[in-house]
Amino acid sequence: MAKKTKEKEERILKAATKVFAQKGFFNTRVSEIAKEAGVADGTIYLYFRSKYDILMAIFDREFKRIISRTKKELENLPDARAKLERFALLHLSLVEENRDLMELLQIELRQSYKFLKNQQFRRFSEYVNLISKIVREGQKEGIFRKDVKPGIFKRAFFGALDEMSRFWILSPRKKYRVNTAAKQITSFFLEGILTDEARQKL
Repeated sequence: MAKKTKEKEERILKAATKVFAQKGFFNTRVSEIAKEAGVADGTIYLYFRSKYDILMAIFDREFKRIISRTKKELENLPDARAKLERFALLHLSLVEENRDLMELLQIELRQSYKFLKNQQFRRFSEYVNLISKIVREGQKEGIFRKDVKPGIFKRAFFGALDEMSRFWILSPRKKYRVNTAAKQITSFFLEGILTDEARQKL
């Protein structure tokens, strides 16, 4: 029974992600989510108190998955430079892997003041903080400059990735491959934070 309950909840969240991305959070009715999920309207309320709770559950589920996957992918890379490029590649790949989710992140995330005070925002912060962790590792390794502020760098770097994602979401066709964009954006930032010694080894 527990397995069936979990499967139905997942189906509702998947349906909600699709409908929210197509119609926008505020324009979506719970009945439309129920129809997409193939359940009765009242079934939704057995799992979620409101449409807003559904949105927060989507972010909670997806950021857990994204953070776990990113940490695992970065774990065995040789140095901070490689980790920074892999982070960029993983983030930009999300547009191809789950476009509906990325539309939600790009649109609803920016409009929800409640989200900024919610537990899910702290999870989002944990995700972005992976960048500052990489910078600190690079500084310890002696390949990133000591005067670079990890908190400033993470916002600038994530902002560049986020803008690239937004462009792809709004544009009918991508002009650049994910690999190309990840390498280019990373190189733009790395050339500014590498030590002279590290730069000479390139």
